Amino acid sequence: MTGVLNPRRRRGYARPEVPVGEDLTVATEDELKRALKAFKKRFKLTRLDDESGLSKGSKRSAIAGITPPSGFPAGIWEELVTQAKLKREGSGTYSLVPNA
Repeated sequence: MTGVLNPRRRRGYARPEVPVGEDLTVATEDELKRALKAFKKRFKLTRLDDESGLSKGSKRSAIAGITPPSGFPAGIWEELVTQAKLKREGSGTYSLVPNA
């Protein structure tokens, strides 16, 4: 079975078998919009969670990037990076581009 990715290789993530070297299908505009909306919502909630607490004074979130929501293929996030709507931070995390 050479040239085929093993779907059980990553912990708990089932991926369809895709031959190595073949390009994944391009996401539609609607899928990109839904993925960006889901990312923005998770980013906002993560920052609010980081800022909340019982500390004195105001607290600014130190969160710069998050792991994108599951349910969308990795190619969608890379497409949003290509469109300059997201920025790749490394280690599988992304952040919002200012004024995007």
